Amino acid sequence: MFRRAGATLKPHFRGVHTSHARQNTGKALIISTVLAGSALWYSTSRAVHNDADLRPANDDKPRSTFISTKPSDSNLLYTLVWGSNSDKILSPEISSDETLRTPTVAKWLDGVALRDLQLHRKHAACIDARGDVYQWGEGFFGDALKGVHSPKLTLRGKNIIQLQLTDEKLYALSASGRVYTIATDVSQQDLLAGSPTPSSDSWWGTGWLWGEDETVDFAELTPTESLGWGESFTSIAAGDNHLLALTSKGRVYAHPVNKQANHYGQLGFRKFSIPDPSAAITKGNSHLHVELIPKSLADPFVNSSRAARATSTTFASDNLSNIDDKNIHFCPHLFEIPVLRGVEAAEIAAGGRSSFVRTPNGQVLGWGANEYGQIGLGNNVSLDTITVPTEIILWRFTPNGTRSKCLSVKAGGDLTAFTVEREADKTRSTVDLLLCGNGQYGGLGNNTYTTVQGNPLRVKSLSGLMQYNDRIKALEPIKPEEISISPTGHILLALNSSADSEGVGGKDLMVWGRNRESELGNGKKASLVLPATVESPDGDRIMLMTKKATEVKDLHGKVWKRGVKVEQHAVTGYECSAVYWKIE
Repeated sequence: MFRRAGATLKPHFRGVHTSHARQNTGKALIISTVLAGSALWYSTSRAVHNDADLRPANDDKPRSTFISTKPSDSNLLYTLVWGSNSDKILSPEISSDETLRTPTVAKWLDGVALRDLQLHRKHAACIDARGDVYQWGEGFFGDALKGVHSPKLTLRGKNIIQLQLTDEKLYALSASGRVYTIATDVSQQDLLAGSPTPSSDSWWGTGWLWGEDETVDFAELTPTESLGWGESFTSIAAGDNHLLALTSKGRVYAHPVNKQANHYGQLGFRKFSIPDPSAAITKGNSHLHVELIPKSLADPFVNSSRAARATSTTFASDNLSNIDDKNIHFCPHLFEIPVLRGVEAAEIAAGGRSSFVRTPNGQVLGWGANEYGQIGLGNNVSLDTITVPTEIILWRFTPNGTRSKCLSVKAGGDLTAFTVEREADKTRSTVDLLLCGNGQYGGLGNNTYTTVQGNPLRVKSLSGLMQYNDRIKALEPIKPEEISISPTGHILLALNSSADSEGVGGKDLMVWGRNRESELGNGKKASLVLPATVESPDGDRIMLMTKKATEVKDLHGKVWKRGVKVEQHAVTGYECSAVYWKIE
């Protein structure tokens, strides 16, 4: 032991005896003795002070008031969250400065299954099992109400099935096909004294029957022309400043959220009408005919001059200058996109400033912002604004004779994903995942950090995968499903490798892209350029499961129903992620 200590401290002894204090040998001897004794104590003591970090690799995870392990009750529904808790989006109970670097159980959602969950920049919202909407977050409650605030019930009795969030407005789709909007600031939700109670239900609604008065101001978005017999809205998709809506007959509508709604032509039209604010004084029912001009048309030479130019985020008609576009009553209408009349759509998607439509036969049209190539029109198209819906070619770099059909299109921020079926012959087909747009943080999933990618590129590790199906006694493609793209650049994807198992085997959860706030759940902060799996709190790979829940509770902790079929669903937010149980 002394030999080890002496060998360890030999350089130190040499330094002591060759110092300028050599003449004072007594002092040097005392120092040497002290050092040798210290080494002996150090080698026999379990405590470590001022030494190299000898902690286990997994011991550097931050402490959290969340539960870091799964509940012991296997029948209990639980929600996993990770990433930034900025503005208390993931949990109202912990500090907004805390970052959850690995998937952690959110106790406040124990036993709860939701219809939908949306995470925005400073606020969040969900739909509970009863179809009621709850909102929370510091951006929702505001500076005047800072503190611990439980989710607030804001829209009730409408049987909501889908939500979309923007900075100032929440959009909700009901099971009956109606679209509602409410403010995302609690201070803007109160009904003013003397204001009529908002209503979209007929006189036999529950409010009239039970004497329940609405306390939250909301508006219903209606099409300017009546829908056809039996036609209703079936899905909605929101970008930063615009909203798309799809009807049961495949018609596509758009709605301007604010004055920036058509800055990149993402609406698909320029002229529309809004209620005249002066009508409240004149007691009339007049409308203002307004125009939102895409920047490429209003200032086509903005990028051609080296001289400093005044920039604007709004190119609108003069009669819009004094209109408050943050109010939910700014525009209560949905407008059918003129150029898409006669084109049947099967799916809609909205990026931050772009729009997409997929047809039943697998064609995709895109329009809006394209400065990162997020529309997918190819690297030869250098236009940063596409004002007309344009077909996206998804069969580049494929052999002649290969038939390509888009099965799904998803968008978020400046990234777009296409799930494409390839069929070279009638005996076998494969499924590819293509991505385009801003891959600065690895979001393209192809081991590059390309900022501008106009050609939709194949994600090799998630494309062309096959598995043997015992039922059909043949190989079948493994399909990417449930793709969620964050506005900040990370992606969650469910890979269904057990399509015929009814959820028993589960779906692999894959993640990649930006990871500044550990939104990928791997405990690190480095971006991933290739898809990777995620570990659960107990160290197992996260698999998205389907099961029949023993019981499902609402957000008040009351049992809603028993024996409900639920499945785990992944969702991305701004630098955060979540996996929750969704009611099928």
